[in-house]
Amino acid sequence: MSAENVRIRPMKAADAAAVARLSGELGYPAAAGEIASRFDGLSGRPAGALFVAESAPGEIIGWIHVSEDATLTDEPIAEIRGLVVDSRMRSRGVGRALVGAAEDWAASRHYPRVRVRSRIAREDAHRFYGSSGYSIAKTQHVFDKFLGKTDRDRPI
Repeated sequence: MSAENVRIRPMKAADAAAVARLSGELGYPAAAGEIASRFDGLSGRPAGALFVAESAPGEIIGWIHVSEDATLTDEPIAEIRGLVVDSRMRSRGVGRALVGAAEDWAASRHYPRVRVRSRIAREDAHRFYGSSGYSIAKTQHVFDKFLGKTDRDRPI
């Protein structure tokens, strides 16, 4: 299968189980109910979009989340918050089609650029983004502080 046989469409609540399965492949395990709840909270926001890649038989083989990143110090930009393609379907243009949908969404809202963050260890993702026209803008450390939870309750 190639990207020509894939349809990019807005994510629906009914896609939660497939999105959860794919999220697990990326190392972010979540139950379908958790994804459904998060989808409900995100889907109505005008400053973001969720898309899926659907194969000809109707299987969800990828998803992307893009949203506005607005700060006091910079003009708003679009940021890819998550992207995953089924491991069986990688290197076939599906990821590029999903990124294209996110870029089209951003351009239609007049954002001057799209940003994506990628873990240092995800070298395949770095090559993908580089070949898609993205360049490294900076490196940084990300600090988290979990509020109201003990160490054993916090996510891994």
